[in-house]
Amino acid sequence: MPETIAVPPFTARIVERLSVGATSRRERVIHSLDGLENPVHPDTLATTGADLWRLLQEQVPEGLGSVDFLLGLDAGGILPTVSLAGAAQLPYKIAWKLHLPLDGAVRFSEPHAMRTDVFAYGITHGQRIIIVDDEITTGRTLANLTRRLREAGAVPLAAACLVEDTTRGARDLLTDLGVPLVSLTTIEGAE
Repeated sequence: MPETIAVPPFTARIVERLSVGATSRRERVIHSLDGLENPVHPDTLATTGADLWRLLQEQVPEGLGSVDFLLGLDAGGILPTVSLAGAAQLPYKIAWKLHLPLDGAVRFSEPHAMRTDVFAYGITHGQRIIIVDDEITTGRTLANLTRRLREAGAVPLAAACLVEDTTRGARDLLTDLGVPLVSLTTIEGAE
C-alpha cells in the first residue's frame, strides 16, 4: 500500500535580513515553499499550486477567460509559478534580471532590489497573462510590470501570490490598475 504523505498547511513569516544594501528592504518574507528552513516535499508544491488555482477561479471567475500563460518573477516567483502551472495545466514564462537580445522584451523595475531591471521576453499584443510571485509587499514591482505589459498590448488578468503583506497597500495599488490580487495567505509586515 502506498504511503500517504501529510502535507502541512502553508505558513509564512517575516525575518530580518542581514547584510542588506541601502536600497534593499530590511525584512524578508519566508514561507513553507521556499525551502529555507525545511525541505519541501513535491506533494507540498502540488498542493500549494492547486490551492492557489482554486482561489484564482473563485475570486476572479469572470476575469480569467482564456489564459495564454503565467508570468512568474525570477527567484522567489519561480516555484509558485511552476506549482500553479501544474495545477492549472497552463504554460508559464519567467521574467529574469537578464538583458538579452530576444524578441518581445518588456523591461520593468523592481524598485527595492539591488538589481532593479527585470525583463519579460516574447510578449506580444493580445496575450492574456496571470502574473505570479511568491510575496507582495508594496505592489510596486507588479504595478510596474502591469503597466509595461499593457504598453506592449498584453492583458494582465490577475496577480497571484503566496503571501501578501497587508500593511503596505499592494492590493489597493493593483485594484486601482484593474488587476485583482489573489493571495494564498496574508501577513502583517513591519511598517
